[in-house]
Amino acid sequence: MGVTRLKRKDRRNKTTARLEVQFLKLGRNVELGSRSKLSKKSQIVKNNEVLSQLAAEAK
Repeated sequence: MGVTRLKRKDRRNKTTARLEVQFLKLGRNVELGSRSKLSKKSQIVKNNEVLSQLAAEAK
């Protein structure tokens, strides 16, 4: 039997799932150390600062 072609919806799901896994892996392998420290200009760092300020004000 030959190779079956995936329908468009299944192809899309396959690529979306692969990209999601890749994104999660990239986001979770931040380790302690100088190489993996986020830069001060990083949007994630800025967001964390704002969130911590709001949490402090709420208390």
